[in-house]
Amino acid sequence: MENFRKVRTVEEESPLPFPDLPPDVVEMKVKEGSKIRNLMNFAMAQMELKGRRQIVFSGCGRAVTKTITCVEIMKRKLGGLHQVTKVRYKTLLEVWENQDPLPSGPAQNLTVHKNVPSICILLSRDPLDPNQTGYQPPEPWHGLGLQLGSAGGDTSSSSTKGLKRPLPPPGEELLTKKLQVQASDSPRGSGTSGCQPHGHH
Repeated sequence: MENFRKVRTVEEESPLPFPDLPPDVVEMKVKEGSKIRNLMNFAMAQMELKGRRQIVFSGCGRAVTKTITCVEIMKRKLGGLHQVTKVRYKTLLEVWENQDPLPSGPAQNLTVHKNVPSICILLSRDPLDPNQTGYQPPEPWHGLGLQLGSAGGDTSSSSTKGLKRPLPPPGEELLTKKLQVQASDSPRGSGTSGCQPHGHH
């Protein structure tokens, strides 16, 4: 096999294992080399900007752990999501090409069929049938609050910092005005009384 190089991997197409999915449901196909940030940006935009109710994450082989990571991030960010997880096997076809073919030697290409574990996770804002296998109810909110607090702490403080300059709270604004008035009045008062005798001479 040392002369063979893997040319391509073809994933067997199979329908999503969930009943009653909307026909336009977004399936996030997680690959081994996918960047989680890119996947999450796209998925969050679908759920938040486009207002989709359901999204599916799927991955197979080495991408299974990355798929689960994406789902956990999504559940933390959005909260209140119902989840159904389906694990199954998928067939991958790997095509290997002979790099050094001999005229009388074996065929140019080899096709290898591989069975790999595959995971499909449906996340839904709407309730799902709790009796189907692989169902998980939304996580309780109090646990989420703590996680969100620690994760989102830096963003919330920076946004309030930005807001404080143009819009101070009403109490502070009144205080600063009072101080300015007192400060501007007192020097003028003392200054004028001090200057008067000089002006006369």
